[in-house]
Amino acid sequence: MKKTLARGLMNLLPMALSLWLFWSLFVSLDGLGIVILELVGINQHFVGAGFMLVVALVFAVGLLFSVSPIVWLYGWLERQLMRFPLFKSVYGSIRDIASLMNRDGKPTSQKTVLVKQANGSFVVGFIMTDTPPQPLLDALPEGDWVPVLFQLSYQMAGVTSLIKRDDLTMVDWSFEEAMRFNLTAGISQTPSQ
Repeated sequence: MKKTLARGLMNLLPMALSLWLFWSLFVSLDGLGIVILELVGINQHFVGAGFMLVVALVFAVGLLFSVSPIVWLYGWLERQLMRFPLFKSVYGSIRDIASLMNRDGKPTSQKTVLVKQANGSFVVGFIMTDTPPQPLLDALPEGDWVPVLFQLSYQMAGVTSLIKRDDLTMVDWSFEEAMRFNLTAGISQTPSQ
């Protein structure tokens, strides 16, 4: 009985939590949209009307950002706000994470690698870019250095190390599958693995 209960829980819990998360997001966005509708004087609405309004507004903003004057104005505003150190840190991090998720069909530049440790074990890492910032290259000894991210399990945090390319073992494994493997400490694997 204990095994059956655990199996039921392990199958039901991820689905229930995912559905709850998406439902909560829907309800929050719908509430935001209803507030906007009521601000403009529309008091009669149906469930989902606010959500549809928020989606339409986001789509409209996406269209506006295809117009050069809007892009220039937003870039100017962004540069002004980036002068504030705290804003720069928070906004820069969020923007970088969002850009990781939005590739617009571009092929991923992240490569999965193995890095051999002193005790003979290996750590899964990711080459996030082929060109480290120039100040780092200036400070390092001669060599082909690349930044490698070591993702920490069960959190959106990691450690970035600069490693010589010769010390890396390239792995033919997609970034998404390898990231899922790292984030779940190896528990989550696709059926083909």
